[in-house]
Amino acid sequence: MKLGLGRNEVRIVDYNSDWKAESERVKKDLMESTGLEENRIEHIGSTAIKAMPAKPIIDLLVGVDNLESVDKPLLQSFKKAGFLRLKVERPGEIVLAKFEDDSYQVKTHYIHLVEYQKPLWKNLIFFRDYLNSNEYARHRYLNIKEEFLRSNSLGIREYTDYKEAFVKEIIDKRT
Repeated sequence: MKLGLGRNEVRIVDYNSDWKAESERVKKDLMESTGLEENRIEHIGSTAIKAMPAKPIIDLLVGVDNLESVDKPLLQSFKKAGFLRLKVERPGEIVLAKFEDDSYQVKTHYIHLVEYQKPLWKNLIFFRDYLNSNEYARHRYLNIKEEFLRSNSLGIREYTDYKEAFVKEIIDKRT
């Protein structure tokens, strides 16, 4: 299993059943380095959706009580597990990444650090679970991803924006 994408690269690979095992391995590492409980670390993103081709990056959702209380010692414990905080600005979220090597050119894993059981946490879990239980939605999502790749040679921000309406449509089913 080869993980990783370069900066602003968008590439989708066939589903790989090893993604689940890799997410569990990293989850265990994170629990050991941070002391977080198992229920606060979830595998999300397309690599967590059965049979879904995806960008070859493992996304993990990590829940904390309060983002305001994320301190240097916690960030150091993520660093011990190989994750560095990115300069990405997202409301209600701190993003960290693990890289292929010390050149920091190829990201292999992301952590989305959010407040546990708050709306963003619940939305991300709902999206994953909904697609895992709904074949039609999975098929639609894959079509959107493939359509982007056929029609654009733009980067990751455009890719995310392209999928946004579908993601919102699914999350709106939660409420």
